[in-house]
Amino acid sequence: MEIEIGRGKTARRAYGFDDIAIVPSRRTRDPRNVDISWTFSFKGREYNFPLPILASAMDGVVDPAFAITLGKLGGLAVLNLEGIQTRYADPAPHLDAIASFDKEEATAKMQTIYAAEDVKPELITQRVAEIKAGGVLAAASLTPQNVERFIGPALEGGLDILVIQGTVVSAEHVSTFDKPLDLNAFVESLDIPCIIGGCCSYQGALHLMRAGAVGVLVGVGPGHACTSRRVLGIGVPQCTAIADAAAARTRYLEETGRYAHVIADGGMRTGGDLAKAVAVGSDAIMIGSPLASAAEAPGRGYHWGMATFHPDLPRGTRVRAGVKGTLEEILLGPAHQNDGTLNLLGGLRTSMATCGYENLKAFQKAEVLVAPSLQTEGKSLQNAQGVGMGR
Repeated sequence: MEIEIGRGKTARRAYGFDDIAIVPSRRTRDPRNVDISWTFSFKGREYNFPLPILASAMDGVVDPAFAITLGKLGGLAVLNLEGIQTRYADPAPHLDAIASFDKEEATAKMQTIYAAEDVKPELITQRVAEIKAGGVLAAASLTPQNVERFIGPALEGGLDILVIQGTVVSAEHVSTFDKPLDLNAFVESLDIPCIIGGCCSYQGALHLMRAGAVGVLVGVGPGHACTSRRVLGIGVPQCTAIADAAAARTRYLEETGRYAHVIADGGMRTGGDLAKAVAVGSDAIMIGSPLASAAEAPGRGYHWGMATFHPDLPRGTRVRAGVKGTLEEILLGPAHQNDGTLNLLGGLRTSMATCGYENLKAFQKAEVLVAPSLQTEGKSLQNAQGVGMGR
């Protein structure tokens, strides 16, 4: 539905996670009979993950030890190869310092820490090798402007999955100053799968799929630590962005017979958010903020986006996540709070079971309604009860 902004401009209505609700169907299912695994194939090899979770490439979330822990639980952690882990042989003192900064000074002081040392190719190789030594798949991210420069050291370390990631990544970058990355040719030259993003539109997702991405990251600025929407004014509410990318996936499948995966990236904090992301079209889910509150996360209870330390135009902020529990408790429980922030995948599994769906692909067909925020609805009910009781 298009809405007239003014005589010269119309706009589509878009929806976020708080705007929709999942409708139970005629069948329910035992949660133990629900399959939440995620699988994709590349050049004849199957990549199987018992958990449909990717940890975002944020320095406060993923280091090699965290990647190994998540990998053994069944998920996939993405290491930022242009971050603190590849600038400093011992990043611990700098992570301690970042956690100690006052809120008002954090961004400026983080810029200083990141600017003091360049990314070191030998540390890229070392960090990837450390993950591989833990017996799990090694996934790591590089930005489009640096991927050709650093892919060699990453492959030398044994990289299994490359994530080409930026605020917005397109298959058609135009520049009269630098030679743009030929994304199609670069992806075709690799013998490992590429996940590419972010994007937040049908055309953007379709072009990345046509460039050879096995999966596209959907989300521009929805995360708690990202300020892109405020700084740049760009972005699409996540449910609409995911549904548009899912439509692009269908178009691409019709064109090529190949299935490109839609990965919701950011803006999800509860099990209910994960369930809604799948219900509107996601194959897997990338999260950062919820995992930053794991005891195993390197951020000392804080996390920050990949563009937080940009020297000229920071588009992120350091956010306090606290420590809620172990990584296993956050993903798989048990939960000792009722706000949906622990046992995230238990929430997803139970939502699927309550609605009667056996796997993620089937759950994408769930009926959804545009509805008032369930949180707001609950608060309104509580307020009404409070008034009735003379409070």
